[in-house]
Amino acid sequence: MASPTPRGVPLNWEEHPGDLPRQFSDRSALECTLQQLFPEASGSLSPIQGGRSQADALLRRVQPERYAKARNFLSGPVTRLSPYIRHGAISLAEVRDAVFARTKQRQASEKLINELGWRDYWQRLWEQLGDGIWSDQEPLKTGHHPGAYAPELPADITEGRTGLACMDGFSQELQQTGWLHNHARMWLAAYVVHWRRIRWQAGAQWFLRHLLDGDPASNNLSWQWVASSFSHKPYFFNRSNLERYSDGRYCQDCSLSAKGCPFEASYEQLEQRLFQQQAAIRETGDRTSRRQRPSSSKASAFSRPATPNR
Repeated sequence: MASPTPRGVPLNWEEHPGDLPRQFSDRSALECTLQQLFPEASGSLSPIQGGRSQADALLRRVQPERYAKARNFLSGPVTRLSPYIRHGAISLAEVRDAVFARTKQRQASEKLINELGWRDYWQRLWEQLGDGIWSDQEPLKTGHHPGAYAPELPADITEGRTGLACMDGFSQELQQTGWLHNHARMWLAAYVVHWRRIRWQAGAQWFLRHLLDGDPASNNLSWQWVASSFSHKPYFFNRSNLERYSDGRYCQDCSLSAKGCPFEASYEQLEQRLFQQQAAIRETGDRTSRRQRPSSSKASAFSRPATPNR
């Protein structure tokens, strides 16, 4: 005998999804219905709430000048608009117009507008490449053969038990909330590709399974930028950089902080350790990603919805 359909879920919901309830008394009622529909799923709802009204509320809080100065800090004034842009709750043009309307000098809004441009660029490039976004756009500049990279992510990364407080924290946040600050995405991607020597495609697939703002265009091409198959140099970081922009929130509680942190080194030392040739991009000052236009080195901005996500 077939098991009864959970209360509240129409018997024929798969054939007629339009019969599903669309309004709920509260968020817990929504979560209950989703658990009935997808009993095999684990975890709880992301704390990020959807809808146009929420997008409008976030847009009203955007401060372009503050964004430009402190966006690279995990605690910085990022917009968090990317999930709403990704799912069409708000358009790039609306965000652009709102930013221009609240800044007297366009120079103050330049950084944020630039990030909106990257989002648009990724989408246009996707139209040209199609499924080609899953293939290396250029040879790697790491000095390693593509075959040196493992095809699958190991469980300690996906389960957040590498022993590195920063990487485990990023992994858990990604899966619990469906969102990560852009800088955290870059650090995590660099760790996966360069320290663990795993193919960028495996990391890109992992991100797309969890990111509420993830789309193949911005996600994949940004992973390629980190890996150096879509840029002139691989991206990596060191502990000093991570401590600075994360306000030291991970290192102080990390069991490897004082014994064996793989990021504890100068850029020169890490370059020698990670790559077989002198070809790595380094972070200095507030410039955490030296993006160039596609005529030379391709740019990145994780999972963009470019930086409006951040």
